[in-house]
Amino acid sequence: MPAAGGKHPVFGTNPVAAVFPRRGVDPLMIDLSLSEVARGKLMVAAKEGQSIPLGWALDKDGRPTTDPRAGLEGSMLPIGAASSPKGAMLALIVELLVVALTGARFGFEASSFFVDEGDVPRIGQAFLLIDPSALAGSDVYLDRIEALISEMIVDDGVRLAGERRLALERKAREEGVEIPDELSLRA
Repeated sequence: MPAAGGKHPVFGTNPVAAVFPRRGVDPLMIDLSLSEVARGKLMVAAKEGQSIPLGWALDKDGRPTTDPRAGLEGSMLPIGAASSPKGAMLALIVELLVVALTGARFGFEASSFFVDEGDVPRIGQAFLLIDPSALAGSDVYLDRIEALISEMIVDDGVRLAGERRLALERKAREEGVEIPDELSLRA
């Protein structure tokens, strides 16, 4: 992704993930890319010959594009790029936490996971673990989480982070996963 106001890729699309345990039920699980959409959406659109919305990517010359192939050759746009530099600033924070602290490669230095060419990406990872009992206490933490969730679900249609993913995982474990014939290893 480019820096705020920039045109060439500098930052990786570093995902941010967080898990917040709850009392007796599934945790809240948040997993998001710092780009407006995941790069895989451009890959699918390119494969299917579809266009992409403006605001998802720039071409290799830094111009907004609706062509997914041009976007794949250029750079992804950070979340919120159309209206503010906030997504790029968040990407900068994550890049510094994950790369500068670990000595890994910055996004502009790393090879893509999606191509065979290039060096090993040498990514960095940073984990921040917080023990609620060391702060307000585990019971206070769990009570506060439930107070927030209770307020969130007052509105119809609110989806809790991770709810769909965990339900799909349970279904796959119970019913199995269907593998298309073209992906099957059977001869």
